[in-house]
Amino acid sequence: MHVHILGIGGTFMAGVAMLARAAGHRVTGSDANVYPPMSTQLAEAGIAVCQGYDPADLCPHPDQVIIGNAMSRGNACVEYVLDAGLAYVSGPQWLAENVLAGRHVIAVAGTHGKTTTTSMIAHALTHSGRRPGFLIGGIAQDLGVSAALGDADEVFVVEADEYDTAFFDKRSKFVHYRPRMLVLNNLEFDHADIFDDLAAIQRQVHHLIRTVPAAGQLVVNGAEPALADVLAQGCWTPVTEFNSASGWHSQQASADGQHWTLVRGAQTLGELEWRQRGAHNIANACAALAALDAVGVAPGEGLAALSVFRGVKRRLELRGTPGGIAVFDDFAHHPTAIAATLDGLAGATAGRLVAVFEPRSNTMRAGVHAATLAASFASADRVFVYADGLDWSPETVFAEHKTGVASATDIETLIDDIAAVVQAGDTIVIMSNGGFGGIHERLIARLEQAL
Repeated sequence: MHVHILGIGGTFMAGVAMLARAAGHRVTGSDANVYPPMSTQLAEAGIAVCQGYDPADLCPHPDQVIIGNAMSRGNACVEYVLDAGLAYVSGPQWLAENVLAGRHVIAVAGTHGKTTTTSMIAHALTHSGRRPGFLIGGIAQDLGVSAALGDADEVFVVEADEYDTAFFDKRSKFVHYRPRMLVLNNLEFDHADIFDDLAAIQRQVHHLIRTVPAAGQLVVNGAEPALADVLAQGCWTPVTEFNSASGWHSQQASADGQHWTLVRGAQTLGELEWRQRGAHNIANACAALAALDAVGVAPGEGLAALSVFRGVKRRLELRGTPGGIAVFDDFAHHPTAIAATLDGLAGATAGRLVAVFEPRSNTMRAGVHAATLAASFASADRVFVYADGLDWSPETVFAEHKTGVASATDIETLIDDIAAVVQAGDTIVIMSNGGFGGIHERLIARLEQAL
């Protein structure tokens, strides 16, 4: 069967492509902007990607077209699919019908930490000798790919995104997944382009909760009032808490933030010494351990797996150290995630902490989070912002930051500005949920040349 995927470069759709290929289908795709690590993964899997949206790429006709949620009416390929009467389906529906049906599904949802928590669970299951299926919105270093079918009788771990499904299906993607276990990390307002307010997102999360059977399990952050409000709307499934005194939680055992004591209620489970940084990651670990325990991975086994967990590409990933300057790549694009990333590095650097930010999401570009943005960069000693196409002024938003902000509307100027001030011992964190014009490689090359 020939499957063609429109919008194949997105993390979710690239994962769908990998699963379709593993299931024996011939897979091709189209996208206007495919960048690493997903472009690399697709190329290594032998999946051909057509640049742009030329209807000619759909000839001869594929047996089925899987349409990503970035595709809308007016797109040349979408119009051709409709006019030609081709069979089409959304990515989440294809996943539900062709992969998840009959599987024990663990869905990981929430505003932050989905990718990392999903990766931790899949990694720990693999580390314990099992062969789970998974679909992750990133590439875990230990797993090597973002998606795999796993064994048919094993659990399938899926990152459950609240964004809408497709131009013809405006429900959240995760409503399709029918999980037996649902992990809820946290809940904040985001995606202002499709949700009016937090209550609208809570409504979608409650729709998801309604699909979890009474014989299933909810793993819920007990410190999140927004999730407590959702559960109060109705819950028919046993709840295990983390981040609460009665549930799975942690106690910091060292100043460097990489040694922790894990506790369940009043029971000490063991020590975790690992490579990850930040209280947000230890919260993700508590969620993962609670989920793993429910599917047969004992806490000791889970802790052993997490102690060697190497993290996820583009989640505080070290890209290079030109001239003694550490350059990290991070996916943070919401004020809470930005603060968590920077706070996790604060005090752990020999020199200054330099933040380089691309406000790329529709929510960020519109300035929805402008009032809280400067405070989220409080741990940074210097802040640089890519200001092209913004509806707000970085200089105004960051007026109260301790060092202000430097902004530029082209990447080369931004690189010049950064290179002019950094020195050996500094740490640079580049934050974007997109390719950011290849700034990582370009900045590293510039620093290597200058130093």
